[in-house]
Amino acid sequence: MAAARFGILARSFSTSAVTKQLVQPPVQVFGLEGRYATALYSAAKKKNALDAVDKDFKELSTLLKTDGQLKEFLLNPLLSKELKKQAVESVLAKKKASPLTVNLFGALAENGRLTNVEGIIGAFGIIMAAVRGEVICEVTTAKPLDAAMTKELEASLKAFLKKGESLQLTQKVDPTILGGMIVSVGDKYIDMSMASKIKKYSGLLQEAV
Repeated sequence: MAAARFGILARSFSTSAVTKQLVQPPVQVFGLEGRYATALYSAAKKKNALDAVDKDFKELSTLLKTDGQLKEFLLNPLLSKELKKQAVESVLAKKKASPLTVNLFGALAENGRLTNVEGIIGAFGIIMAAVRGEVICEVTTAKPLDAAMTKELEASLKAFLKKGESLQLTQKVDPTILGGMIVSVGDKYIDMSMASKIKKYSGLLQEAV
């Protein structure tokens, strides 16, 4: 019953009445995953259970990365929702997870949304990082940055932080962007890649023909 109520809350998130009832997180997260993560944050905040849920999610994130069979089981579209629900509840029971975590995963199983688990965990992680004053920044470049460039980049990004905030920088390499970089800071996204510029200029040329 609790899972069903949570599922209704998440599905009804777009209505103004429900939005006003939610405790808004310090940073906005988007999409379906963001709606689930925001609803969970609100419920956990009201129950003073943020640390417990955060701990559950960190353990589950690690488990999904290390247990390939569990991940394949949860994402398998041929298995019934009820079977998946029983399995995930069994895993959470062994880990003595928070009732809120159990309710969420029960709702995800019932709604056929377990394929969104990693995205929801990621969105909730962004929220909790903001709660702790951490600003998550992901920088994607075509080639790895050397130590000097990384230090310069960190200094530039830290200049935008507010008092009490700390930078959590991760770097990714994607040769397909050709050059430049893509920067994601909290809920902001800046595409300064060469591939993006080429696409933009190509579009302008086509319009001019």
